[in-house]
Amino acid sequence: MRVFVTGASGWIGSATVPHLLAAGHEVVGLARSDASARAVEALGATAYRGSLDDVAGLRAGARDADAVVHLAFKHDFSDYAGAGRTERAVVEGFVDELAGSGRPLLLASGLVGAPGQVLTERDPSTFAGPDAPRGGSEGLALDAVERGVGSVALRFSATVHGAGDHGFTSVLVRTARERGVSGYIGDGASRWPAVHVDDAGRLVALAVDKAPAGSVLHAVGEEGVVHREIAEAIGRLVGVPAVSVDPADAAEHFGWLGTFWGMDAVASSALTRELLGWEPTGPTLLEDLAAGAYDHAVRG
Repeated sequence: MRVFVTGASGWIGSATVPHLLAAGHEVVGLARSDASARAVEALGATAYRGSLDDVAGLRAGARDADAVVHLAFKHDFSDYAGAGRTERAVVEGFVDELAGSGRPLLLASGLVGAPGQVLTERDPSTFAGPDAPRGGSEGLALDAVERGVGSVALRFSATVHGAGDHGFTSVLVRTARERGVSGYIGDGASRWPAVHVDDAGRLVALAVDKAPAGSVLHAVGEEGVVHREIAEAIGRLVGVPAVSVDPADAAEHFGWLGTFWGMDAVASSALTRELLGWEPTGPTLLEDLAAGAYDHAVRG
């Protein structure tokens, strides 16, 4: 198949493209800059110049594809509402383009459930409507199954970790270096699901080939890693003590990440594993922290 991938040069996309190519697919990756185009081509894919702000261009990319994998997102936490509006417009464009074709539309989503409960693939997203985080794009896409779109929701763990990661875990490492302490919120008992980036990329490639329309998939290798244990591992890496931060001080201490760090989110991937035959094989988050995967964040 010819697979159009947004975010192909990004963290998860660059792990997904090799697995798609290994499965025999032709990959066309969205590239918004010369550097992104070179990165996409270095992976063995074809670069397609455009951006998330050019919905017409994205539709044209989808028009020539047998499947669309939408992994790109504007990670602008200073204007998260604006990022959500952009995301909704993009997904609306893809849905309109693919309607009636049955072609797959796989899109990245998140894992947010009720504290203390294990989120499963059967649980609907709590982000509904155009004003919800990520523009409520998961629900929008899944509703489009009735319009003949092969929509599949890819719910990624809070931390998709590995060497070179610049996401949440990397930010926590840099914060520990800058603050001189590795902080956890309150008693640190909250948990985050985690998955190694290569396992996540392999899941996406399997989903392109095997996931039926309407599927909800969980890219989860570990159901819930305790925040205090993460902070202690980061403390050992940076060489600083792990300390409790009062919830009232979380925003000041962690900045924008304070909104997410401390949230209790536990998720299962049992149904995903059964459906796709997917089994994570990469290192755990704590193993990655101990093995030097985040040394780049310690150095700055």
